[in-house]
Amino acid sequence: MAEFEKKPLNKVMRGPKRATYDKTKIYEILDSHFLCHVPYTFEGTAIVIPTAYGRKRDVVYIHGSMKNRMMLSLLNQSQVSFTVTHLDGLVLARSVFHHSMNYRSATVFGKPFLVANDADKMEALELIVDNMIPGRWKEAREPNQKELDATLVVGIEITDASAKIRDEGANDELADMDLDVWAGVLEIETNPGKVVKNADAKPELETPESVKGFRFVNHGVQG
Repeated sequence: MAEFEKKPLNKVMRGPKRATYDKTKIYEILDSHFLCHVPYTFEGTAIVIPTAYGRKRDVVYIHGSMKNRMMLSLLNQSQVSFTVTHLDGLVLARSVFHHSMNYRSATVFGKPFLVANDADKMEALELIVDNMIPGRWKEAREPNQKELDATLVVGIEITDASAKIRDEGANDELADMDLDVWAGVLEIETNPGKVVKNADAKPELETPESVKGFRFVNHGVQG
């Protein structure tokens, strides 16, 4: 894969040494998460909403209800953006001034479009569900026509993107090196917790494979 062209819109201004425009690295960040934050404007106020997503090649898909104001707002814009962030560690320095975080963050820009065809909507919803937990789509009932008609699916064709990655220890001032203060990184790992079956679930049903096999890891670039 090539790199995204560096433009005023996606150019990282603060901490440019941590920036990358490499498509493979950016798509790895996208494909190892399932929650993005999407900004939009409503009645003159900027609002940021977290939502699930799925990616196929250079298109990211999100969904909501037919009256979802975020989705409707996006369709009225010629260009939109969203951000995906992984928190990898807390960087604890000798001085509070140099405390930081290790992270991988991608900001993506693209052209929104309505996914209207039923087959395309169904494919997009499958991408979203299986991006959250691989294999789940085949274990559960697919949306019926009524549910499909009530769902608004928006695709975002990726045109520009950039990422910032910090993966290092604390950077202290030379004058602070002799302080009796511990410095280092507290790594943050996201792991699945206890599986809690619904109270109204049939007691004989066992935990599905998608749940037993879930790991919050990079599932690999999806193409």
